Amino acid sequence: MADEKTLDDLFLDTLKDIYYAEKQIVKALPKMAKAATSPQLKAGFEQHLEETEGQIERLEQVFELLGKPARGKTCDAILGILEEGKSIMDEYKGTVALDAGLVAAAQAVEHYEIARYGTLKTWAQQLGMKEAVGLLDATLKEEEATDKKLSQVALADVNRKAA
Repeated sequence: MADEKTLDDLFLDTLKDIYYAEKQIVKALPKMAKAATSPQLKAGFEQHLEETEGQIERLEQVFELLGKPARGKTCDAILGILEEGKSIMDEYKGTVALDAGLVAAAQAVEHYEIARYGTLKTWAQQLGMKEAVGLLDATLKEEEATDKKLSQVALADVNRKAA
């Protein structure tokens, strides 16, 4: 019979998953910024790159709180989402719909992150990890704000241009 797994194990596995995901996102954001034609969207991607680097630092602090090395675990979900974004950049390059596609791809990433951080925060609360809760909540709020900004860019500008 398999070893008994606990919420602590699940928390650590999910932490490794989002750590890997954030590392992949740091690689993808400069490409998305370069591909974007909307100055507002380009600036948003550049700003989120800086935020993401801070989010990685927070995750490293959570690993430290657990007394574990900061290591990622391959996240097939984020690889698939980022691959879809790359396909949009390739297939829509030079078209009026490119920026709308980039917003959609970025929001898919944000929604994945919001789901992960929300879960991790809840588990950290359940496990009595007060300091980790604060770190995860700070990142969750940034991800939600980024998602909101992407919606604003889409509604104010890029969707209209794509139509």
